[in-house]
Amino acid sequence: MTRLRLALAQYPIERLVSLEDFEVKVDAIVRSAKDEGADLLVLPEYAAMELAAAFTDAGNAVSERDAIVIRAEGIVEIMRQAAMRHRLWLLGSSIPMLRDGLVRNRAPFISADGVVQFQEKRVMTRFENEEWQVAAGNEPRVFETPWGRIGISICYDVEFPMLTRAQVEAGAWLILAPSCTDTLWGFHRVHLSARARAIENQCFVAITPTVGEAPWLATLDVNRGYAGVFGPCDRGFPEDGVITRGQLDAPGLVCAELDPALIEAVRENGGVRNHRDWPAAPGTCAVVTF
Repeated sequence: MTRLRLALAQYPIERLVSLEDFEVKVDAIVRSAKDEGADLLVLPEYAAMELAAAFTDAGNAVSERDAIVIRAEGIVEIMRQAAMRHRLWLLGSSIPMLRDGLVRNRAPFISADGVVQFQEKRVMTRFENEEWQVAAGNEPRVFETPWGRIGISICYDVEFPMLTRAQVEAGAWLILAPSCTDTLWGFHRVHLSARARAIENQCFVAITPTVGEAPWLATLDVNRGYAGVFGPCDRGFPEDGVITRGQLDAPGLVCAELDPALIEAVRENGGVRNHRDWPAAPGTCAVVTF
C-alpha cells in the first residue's frame, strides 16, 4: 500500500440558485484539492442540501429533503464528473436518496475514472428519524482503493464502536467520517468519537464538517466544526494522536499525508496493541449486589 494525500473540505453552506451553481462550486473545491496534490477529497455529510433553497421556499425540512431526493441522481453525476475531470478520488456529499422505496442518507464514493459506490448511514439521529423520516442504511462496507481498504462512517455512525470495528476487521486502515452538526455539542460528539475509534482500532480516522450559517434553510441553518485527522496515541504518532486539524467554522481545505505502513507498525510494535487485544465478543456482564 502507498501513501495517501488526503484533503478534507470544511464546506461553506451558501445560497445557491441552481444546479449549475453547485457544479461550479464543487469543481472549484475539487480543483483546489488537486492543486494541493491530493489523491482523495472528502466532502461533508449533507453538503449538497444547500441546493434545497434553489427549489423550495417553504422553509420546511421535509420539503427541502424532497427537493434534493428528486434531483439526487443529477447531483451525484455533478460530483462524478468533477472527480473524472480532475482525476481525483472523491467521497462526495451524502444526500437523501431513494432506495427500495425508502429515503436513505447515501454517500457516493467515486473513483478517479468515475465508478460510483455508496456507503449509507446506518444509525439515524433523532432529527433524521423523527422529522425527516430517513431510514437506516446498509451495513458497514470497506472499499478497495489504490491505497488499500478504506471505510466510511457517516457522522453519527462514528459514535458506535462496533460499526468502525467491523470495517477495521475487514481490513480498513482509514475511516472517513464526514459530518454535519449544528451545535458544538454535536461536533464534539463526532470529534471525540473519531479520536476514540482511532485509539481503539489503531487506525486513522478523518472528519470534515459543513460550516457557516444559512438562516434561509431549515435543514442547514447552523453548521459547526472543523476537519481533522486522528491516529493512535502511540509510537510513531503525535502524543495526542492529532495528525492535523482545521480552524473552527472556517471554510477551506485541510490536508494530510497518511502512510498505511505506520498503522501496520503501531499495531505490531506499539506500546499497547488495542487492535489485537479487542475482545472477540463482548461476553456476558455479571450483576453484583451488595
